[in-house]
Amino acid sequence: MKKILSFFVLYVGVIFNGYAQQILTLDSCRSLALANNKELRIAQEKINAAHYQKKAAFTNFLPKVDLTGAYIRTQKEVSLLSDEQKQTIGNIGTTTGNQLQQIMQSADFQAAMKQIAASNPGLAAGLQGLLPGMVSGLTTGLNGVGQSFVDALHTDTRNLTVGAVTLTQPLFMGGKIIAYNKITKYAERLAESQHATGMEDLILNTDQAYWQVISLVNKKKLAEGFLQLVQKLDSDVQQMVAEGVATKADGLSVKVKVNEAEMTLTQVDNGLSLSKMLLCQLCGLPLDADIRLADEDMENLTLPNTYVESNVSTALANREELKSLELASQIYRQKVNVARSEFLPSVAITANYLVTNPSLVNGFENKFRGMWAAGVVVSVPILHWGEGIYKVKAAKAEANIARYRLEDVKEKVELQVTQSSYKVNEATKKLAMAEKNMEKAEENLRYANLGFKEGVIPTSNVLEAQTAWLSAQSGKIDAQIDLKMSELYLNKSMGTLK
Repeated sequence: MKKILSFFVLYVGVIFNGYAQQILTLDSCRSLALANNKELRIAQEKINAAHYQKKAAFTNFLPKVDLTGAYIRTQKEVSLLSDEQKQTIGNIGTTTGNQLQQIMQSADFQAAMKQIAASNPGLAAGLQGLLPGMVSGLTTGLNGVGQSFVDALHTDTRNLTVGAVTLTQPLFMGGKIIAYNKITKYAERLAESQHATGMEDLILNTDQAYWQVISLVNKKKLAEGFLQLVQKLDSDVQQMVAEGVATKADGLSVKVKVNEAEMTLTQVDNGLSLSKMLLCQLCGLPLDADIRLADEDMENLTLPNTYVESNVSTALANREELKSLELASQIYRQKVNVARSEFLPSVAITANYLVTNPSLVNGFENKFRGMWAAGVVVSVPILHWGEGIYKVKAAKAEANIARYRLEDVKEKVELQVTQSSYKVNEATKKLAMAEKNMEKAEENLRYANLGFKEGVIPTSNVLEAQTAWLSAQSGKIDAQIDLKMSELYLNKSMGTLK
């Protein structure tokens, strides 16, 4: 029963440790880094923004319909007549009546009435009774007509409501709309290219951190193995000192090596901890996460038999930086067309329907009435003192800068590919030499240990052999990592790092 219980506790502990410690491969580290990197998320949002800007630019080809409304309250109304004109027109009957009264009181009129009375007294008497009433009625009637005319011209524009629906269709804008559409298309592709560049840089940094951890893990194993060697040698020497076969100086020299080995192990431990923290930060994991890499237990790193051959044409076709600069050059060329369009004629069709209250189409009545209108709007710049020419020249200068920058980077890419190819060759030769040195160091250490046991080789020679073995083993690890990284840099310079 105790055995079963112990086995169960052990089994649970193994499961718990398996969940607590994450085992990461190179691919899983890349996936975590790509999924959690904030800069890549920002780059993706830039792609989205550029995509919608391209869609917005395309709408400039289509007609636009706008609805506008306004209400205005003014202190005074618009008057078509002056106060003097209103007074004159409103009292036109009184004025006419006064003039008739003056005529009736004139000597000529009185003489005429006397002649009528002499010839026809009844008619004269009738006219004398009828004319005052006629003048009074005429006065009243004309005053009413004049006042109604004044009232008809009353605008009542203190409360003005206006509404309009306007349609505008550009016909020719100097090539500005076409240029803007091309710019937004290139801008979207530029954002995608920059996103791809960020992915490549992140993959490169992740691979560097991964292989740095692998290198330090192996160096830690090497430092632990070396510490065990010198501790074993220290134990043997101390026994030999006790037996009088070795001197105290031999014992002290070995102890110095033990201290150096312990310090080296401490330094490797610190470097390994920092390297794992960097890898966790790149992968979006907590800095203190307990991670283990899948390649930590490999005695010798798996290296490919063949390496990528450098090809400048491949690099020029695949490098995202060059694509970005080419797109930027295209954008600046289109900006020249935008600057040129500023001093070219523009033509647009416009149509609208206008509604007002008070109405303007049937007198100034307090009703909503409207009317439609259509026309062509043409704008032709005449004199701007050379502003457009200067803007075009400035845009051309910026386009030339982008073109020169692209040519410069192309030359640097060619140089970078050549340098990376040379580094791969150097790393291959360095690894071959390191493997040969390792074989010699192991053989030398084996002979030194045998000679020391037989008493024919002094302690200093053993220490030298152990130091040489440590240096050779460390050099082999460095050579393997260098070859891995040089191949990584070559792929990056070729634009084939995926």
